[in-house]
Amino acid sequence: MSEHTIEFRVYYEDTDAGGIVYHARYLAFAERARTEAIRAMGMPVSELLRDYGLVFVVRDARLTYRTPLRLDDILCVTTRLLRLGAASCVLGQTVTREGVVSAEIEVGLACVRASDGYPARFPPNWRDLLQKLAVKD
Repeated sequence: MSEHTIEFRVYYEDTDAGGIVYHARYLAFAERARTEAIRAMGMPVSELLRDYGLVFVVRDARLTYRTPLRLDDILCVTTRLLRLGAASCVLGQTVTREGVVSAEIEVGLACVRASDGYPARFPPNWRDLLQKLAVKD
């Protein structure tokens, strides 16, 4: 696996009064896609907390909107690893509809201890898991 792709449908709750996807919903679609990408590689994020007492937190996010999504559209979110550090990573996510880019998202995640919020290194098996999302040249 070098990237993960998943589809979602746009529901009424995702749109504004004009039937266009509300800007903050792109972050929700991206969050679901990241969670499913990790699950597809064999480890749900709940295991990071259960086994190590660690969680992912969003450190920063940058969104670039290209074309709007509308009610009932089927969107596709592709997730890939851009950078991997000892206790953080940056994922690139592209939201498309029928092959047309709707939004590009770059999200920085930090690995922190749930008990106190301090940064912690990724466990080796989680580093390996995240590395699977790296696009090979």
